Amino acid sequence: MMDPLLLNIPTQLETNRLILRAPSASGDGKIVNEAIVDSINELKLWLPFAQTLPSVEETERSARIAYINYLKRESFRYLIFHKETEDFIGITSYETVDWDIPKSEIGYWIATKFSGNGYMTEAIEKLTQFGLKQLGFKRIEIRCDPENSKSRSIPQRLGYDLEGILKNDDKSADDRELRDTCIYAIIQKRGT
Repeated sequence: MMDPLLLNIPTQLETNRLILRAPSASGDGKIVNEAIVDSINELKLWLPFAQTLPSVEETERSARIAYINYLKRESFRYLIFHKETEDFIGITSYETVDWDIPKSEIGYWIATKFSGNGYMTEAIEKLTQFGLKQLGFKRIEIRCDPENSKSRSIPQRLGYDLEGILKNDDKSADDRELRDTCIYAIIQKRGT
């Protein structure tokens, strides 16, 4: 396997309606923070980072860390924008990248006002195909809470297999109770 630091991974991917752009060295915090503030009631149900409203500075720091991790080839965050309106829609990322297999997990969240338009499914389809074909991932996982029906519908639509539901595998976003975790996966067929 080639040294991941030497891989030429594009900082921008496109779909029919979307542009997925890697974080920049600075300046993404404000627009991401606005979406978090507008969507906090939905995000806090599922995401630990959304339990309290982050400051713009905290969100900017998170974006800069994502930029560093992108350069180090440890994870790949993409900000999702609408091609025509340039509206910021949400975030998706390859997380827990393991270059020895190679494999990754895809995570995502969407601004509430853009939910229900198929944008996230379109973005995840792009990341899935790019990961399998260009990055050579042999396995991509999507993990989510069994009760998060919107999140579960994405891997189901995209042909991921539900490999199992791990009981008492994680804590709830608010850290108050144990939760189960659905593990969806798609694999690169052997020999391809």
